[in-house]
Amino acid sequence: MSPDALARRAAALLGSELAQFRRLTGGDLSDCLLIRLADGREAVAKSGPAPRTEAEMLAAIAATGAPAPAILAVDDAVLVLQRLPDRGGSAPAELGRAMARLHVARGDLYGWRTDYAFGPVAIENAWCEDWPVFWGERRLLCHAPHLPPALVPRLQKLVDDLPNRLPARPRPALLHGDLWGGNVVYDDGRVAGLIDPACYHGHAEVDLAMLALFGRPGPGFREAYGAPEPGEAERVAIYQLWPALVHLRLFGAGYRGLVEGLLKVAGV
Repeated sequence: MSPDALARRAAALLGSELAQFRRLTGGDLSDCLLIRLADGREAVAKSGPAPRTEAEMLAAIAATGAPAPAILAVDDAVLVLQRLPDRGGSAPAELGRAMARLHVARGDLYGWRTDYAFGPVAIENAWCEDWPVFWGERRLLCHAPHLPPALVPRLQKLVDDLPNRLPARPRPALLHGDLWGGNVVYDDGRVAGLIDPACYHGHAEVDLAMLALFGRPGPGFREAYGAPEPGEAERVAIYQLWPALVHLRLFGAGYRGLVEGLLKVAGV
């Protein structure tokens, strides 16, 4: 769907005519537009792999009390969201409290009720009772057919050892699933919303590890979130491997060094 068609479809879902639209920053894997309607309202219109699923994920985040944009309309092709104020700044302690609220929500198993995707890269979410099995099969080895052959034995070695490295039954926390700085909207020094989720239930450390992959949330985050679990530092590289593998597949060989570095840190 062209950006113009996306904008007009979103306006129609809101019961108005489109006045104008513009692209928002980001949008590597989907179109994201700011639309202005003839009646003066503004909203964000998104395409994506599964708009209804993303809407369910945002609703799940909001239900915990963590900030998320309101869902204004959705169909099979378009998700229309509240425009969040985004004057920037940072709020590490507030983000820590928001993540703590999110992670209090729990499921019965690991996974999500449906699969999802980052563009062409599938996210396998079939329910599982065993966390090392879930992480090994659904987050790491699933990428093996798409990797440079030299990386596969190292990845397999790590996966074979996951029962000794990851807790078997951590609390199945609700995860944002794609938590990096660009998916946190700040407004004048407060957290306005968590956006672009890829939710599932899993070990809460996954979100924390990804948040630290391309930057740090800043002083005050950890104190507000809560103390680390024993052994967390040894698991960070294992949990960062998933987004690193996804980036390698999506964006190419420039991310191979990141994957190899994390495998080295993990001792394989």
